[in-house]
Amino acid sequence: MQFVVRIEIKLKESILDPQGQAVRGGLTSLGYKNVVDVHVGKYLELLIEGSKEQDEVERQVEEMCQRLLANPVIEDYSFQVESAGGIG
Repeated sequence: MQFVVRIEIKLKESILDPQGQAVRGGLTSLGYKNVVDVHVGKYLELLIEGSKEQDEVERQVEEMCQRLLANPVIEDYSFQVESAGGIG
C-alpha cells in the first residue's frame, strides 16, 4: 500500500524569523502595506510504500521529523498521512 505524507515545518512562535521579516519588507516595498506578518517555513511531500498500517507510517514520519526533517528545538511541525492506493 502507498501513503502520501504532507509535512509542514515552521519556526516556533518564540523564534525570530529574519527570512519572514525580509519577505514582509519586500512586500511592503511593492505596495502591499496590509501584510502585517510573514512566516517562512518548509513543505515536504513523501510517498511511502510497503506499509499496510497508517499507524505505522505515522510513527515513522514522527521519527523522521524528530531525527532529520525538523529541528524540534526551534521548529514546530505537523503532518497528514493519506492512503494513495497502489499495490504494496
